[in-house]
Amino acid sequence: KLVELLDEAVQRADASIREKNPELDQAVREKVARQIGIGAVKYADLANDRVKDYVFDWERMLSFDGNTAPYLQYAHARICSIFRRADETRASVRGVAPVVEHPAERALALALLQFDSAVHDALDRFSPHRLCTYLYDLASTYTSFYEHCPVLKVEGELRTSRLALCDLTARVLERGLGMLGIGAPEQM
Repeated sequence: KLVELLDEAVQRADASIREKNPELDQAVREKVARQIGIGAVKYADLANDRVKDYVFDWERMLSFDGNTAPYLQYAHARICSIFRRADETRASVRGVAPVVEHPAERALALALLQFDSAVHDALDRFSPHRLCTYLYDLASTYTSFYEHCPVLKVEGELRTSRLALCDLTARVLERGLGMLGIGAPEQM
């Protein structure tokens, strides 16, 4: 029964990817569909308090909006896309200390700094939903940063600084999703 559930999740994710990105290579699409489908099922369970019931809903679970694995995975893939379009590697900005001037940059930097305490809180309380909430809040904060702070349209130190914030965000999303047993695709 669980295998059938996961197979259906992968099939639904594959259909969604075909619709959103029809030119994606088949091998990549199949890998990403597996990460999204299985990740969506895991996340839907882990994002809820373990002592409360929840309603199983495919549409909500596989949505690219809201507190779902696909939303977090999309944020990670978007960051990877920025680096591809910038023709930069994420490692190239690892030693850069971001300059935080815009309020959205500040909000993102503060959210990134909360990762360690979010992990400890989830562990101390045996409540993975707390880590899920943190990751969703981080992805939402990143989306606001992305909307208010152009990365590819600026040059020099500002661009490098914003790329560094993007890399830090991708690393935290990847690590946090990994702790939940969920993959972080580089494209979707």
